[in-house]
Amino acid sequence: MTFHQASWRGVRLTMVAAALVLSGHAMAQPSQAALKMAGEIQKITGANQVFAPLIPGVIEQARLFFIQQDPTMTNDATAVANELRKDYEPRLQEVYAKVTEIYASHFTEQELKDILAFYNSPAGKKLLAEQPKVVDASLKYAQEWAASLSDEVIGKMREGLKKKGHKL
Repeated sequence: MTFHQASWRGVRLTMVAAALVLSGHAMAQPSQAALKMAGEIQKITGANQVFAPLIPGVIEQARLFFIQQDPTMTNDATAVANELRKDYEPRLQEVYAKVTEIYASHFTEQELKDILAFYNSPAGKKLLAEQPKVVDASLKYAQEWAASLSDEVIGKMREGLKKKGHKL
């Protein structure tokens, strides 16, 4: 991973963390039943996987910062980073708890019951199983479509520039 990639990753992680903190200020506290159902929905849908890279990303950003300052400490910085990953891993539960609260605050208890019922239904289970495949196929198609569009645009741009006297 390049420093630029690591920096961008750090910016994205910081933005996610800030959004979580800021979004919590305007919410009413959901009931325990709503929190329990929201937590179940998170588990069923795998929603927490989105946040799994937070702690490793922050630690990697710090490791790269120190290595950039003094490359001779690469091995030691890596060793400390590995220790910190283990030490900080339990802190991810804080994020999961807050996300559960945020999730529960956006739906009524009845809506949460309905969502759980859907995900536990045959159609909901199929959605969970097939959605990654649908997303992958959709992204693949979109990339192919964009590449084709790019070729078309380049051709039209070339034509337009030739009409304006440019020799291409």
